[in-house]
Parts: sequence; structure tokens; C-alpha cells
Amino acid sequence: MRRFHTGSLGLRSAAAGAAALLLACSPLVACSSESDDNPLNIPTYDPEAAASAEAAESAAAAEASASAAASAEAAGVVTAESLSADRYEVTSIPEDLDEQQTEVLKAFVNYDQVTWDIWFTGTGIENAEPLTTDEEYQIIVNNYEASSGEIVEGELRIAIASVVITSPYSVNAQAEVVTCGDQSALTAYDAQGNDVSNPEVLQGRFETLITMINEDGTWKVSGEQTLSTNECAV
Repeated sequence: MRRFHTGSLGLRSAAAGAAALLLACSPLVACSSESDDNPLNIPTYDPEAAASAEAAESAAAAEASASAAASAEAAGVVTAESLSADRYEVTSIPEDLDEQQTEVLKAFVNYDQVTWDIWFTGTGIENAEPLTTDEEYQIIVNNYEASSGEIVEGELRIAIASVVITSPYSVNAQAEVVTCGDQSALTAYDAQGNDVSNPEVLQGRFETLITMINEDGTWKVSGEQTLSTNECAV
């Protein structure tokens, strides 16, 4: 497979105590005031309501975050969050990328997600063909066929360290992308469901150099090279 090298006030003031409880009854701390034993009508803590409020707050925050990422992407702003997907978290990207570097970055991430999905699902090898040169695609096919039905489960975390256009003015412009992929949460299973993970080639942090070339207006991956193992940071 590719890249398998591939967080007491006492009686001082009953009113003050009530005010403190009211302040404590924020959206994440739900309270109830209905009680025959509560003549001052002071709200009491309600665990079930608190849990429900906390879940609602978390869901709202996640929705707002996703909406912000979508808005940024629609505005042409690429962020680590907007590039992330299920099982594939982009933790960081370089700052101040120009338009061409951004296109390279997006093309690389698309390629990387598509090819990782092949190993996650065991299907879709043909999806990699338009994203790679003929030679690189054949390497992926060979690795896929040699995997004999092996699949991977877990989540990959990846930091994009740099995106450099190495030959911007040639007919087929070329670029290099350096990444650090944290594969420590991945597990490999064979076709029978047996854990066949090899920590030396799967569950580590791999610094990788990806070369890309622009063919007919499309950035394609033309090669990969491992630069270091368990030395880079994500």
C-alpha cells in the first residue's frame, strides 16, 4: 500500500445567593425552580437539562464552525479545516500561499484523500487515475493488487509543511509539497479481518515529499518520497 513505508455565605444575603445561582444557570448549567421546599424560588441544578443544554451548545458550535469553513471556502479562502474530511484531518497549512500554490495544495489534498479512501474502503482504485501521472497510477495499482484485500481503519492527521512551485514558467509547471502524516491511529486488517498492522511501516509519523506536475491545466501527482520517520510534527 502507498505510504505504509507508502483537553459559605451564610445569611449574609439570600438575594445575593439567588443571583449567583441565576448566573450559574447558563446554557451549559440548566436549573429548575419548581419546588414546594423552595420558598425563595431559587433555581436548583437539573442534571438532565444540563446535559441536554450542553449537547445543544456543542452541536451549535460544530454547526457554526462548519458553516464558517464553508463560507471561507466559498469565498476562495482555503483553511486547514475546509480541507479536512472524514478520517482525514488537516492540522495546518502554510500561510500566504499565492493562487498557484493554493491550486497545488487543493490538488494534492484531493489526491491524498482519494487514495487514502481506496485503502479505507478497499474500492475506488480508478478514482486515482485522473489525479496522477500514468507512471504513478501504475505504482498505486500495483500496490493495491499486492494488498490482497487489506484495508485500513482509523484516522489520519496531516500537516502541510510547504508548497513550492519549482518550475513555474515551463510548459508543464512542477511543484513540491512536503507533508507530515501522523498514522499512529491507523490499523490494517487483512481480508479475513485479522490485524496485520506493522508499526514500522504504518503507525508512525512520516515526512513525505510529493512531486506534482501540471498536465493540460491539471495538477497531478508524479511521485512520492519519504524524507524521515517519526521525526516530523503534526
